[in-house]
Amino acid sequence: MSTSIVKLKCLSHTPLRGLNDPAPGVVAEVDAVIAAARAEVEAFDPELIVVFAPDHYNGLFYDLMPPFVIATAAESVADYKTLPGPLSIPDDLALDLVRHVLNSDLDVAMSHRLQVDHGCTQILEEMTGSLTRYPVIPVIINSVAPPFCPYRRIRLLGEAVGRFIAGLGKRVLILGSGGLSHEPPVPVYSGAKPEIAEFLISGRNPSPEARAARQARTLATGQIFGTPACDLTPLNQEWDHAFMDLLIGKDLSKVDDFEIDVISKTAGRSTHEVRTWVAAFAAMSAIGAYEGRRDYYRPVNEWIAGYGVVSAEQAAV
Repeated sequence: MSTSIVKLKCLSHTPLRGLNDPAPGVVAEVDAVIAAARAEVEAFDPELIVVFAPDHYNGLFYDLMPPFVIATAAESVADYKTLPGPLSIPDDLALDLVRHVLNSDLDVAMSHRLQVDHGCTQILEEMTGSLTRYPVIPVIINSVAPPFCPYRRIRLLGEAVGRFIAGLGKRVLILGSGGLSHEPPVPVYSGAKPEIAEFLISGRNPSPEARAARQARTLATGQIFGTPACDLTPLNQEWDHAFMDLLIGKDLSKVDDFEIDVISKTAGRSTHEVRTWVAAFAAMSAIGAYEGRRDYYRPVNEWIAGYGVVSAEQAAV
């Protein structure tokens, strides 16, 4: 039996919240769901947060693109109005996690100086109001830069992290950030123009003007997403519901059959951010029996997101 007490929250993130909002009633719904989730986190008062998150060519590039990386130190790039500054990472504990994952026969990268973007920081802000309120270990999973490792490997990564968490004897909050169905205008390396390819290889630390131009393209897409004027893959409610049901139903082995190209075509290329949710629930499953629930779901074209919130906690013995 685990000596740790664990809760889980998986939330969609969207850089367009506050920049290209849907109707006020929808914003109010989401605000209320986030406020309720944050109240749960505050009542739980975690001693450690483990956050599974993606990157969007802000910290990781094709000059060296790991399938997953654990950070012992990280700083926010403060994109899309997210908070700047360092995360509060217990470096010795993060290194222990790296060793544990390596000893679990998984080749994980580590970083002593990682840059993280809204994929990691937005959920921390929403759940804690800060990047430093609680100790946090970020596990960044490549979700936008093909080729991707199989979903089976993400499940195994999550299970390894879960076994590590189980032995800590702490109150641990597991967060998964990303998804659900969506396809923002993220460039693709294959066939890219030379200047785009160069950005995807080594685009760190862009000028303020370059970052603003990139964010403006996403905002412009949000303003037409879901209309005939936009040729990107539309949101897929059916896929989103089936995926959330799979997590709540605890049959995580089904993700081993996920076909990357099929998901990209039916739900959007950036839907692969759900890898963070797979890892989070796999970690929860390795700790012991759990009960999951769907807290919220709504497709929001203005945010280019099938927006969902799913929770889980350890089952009563």
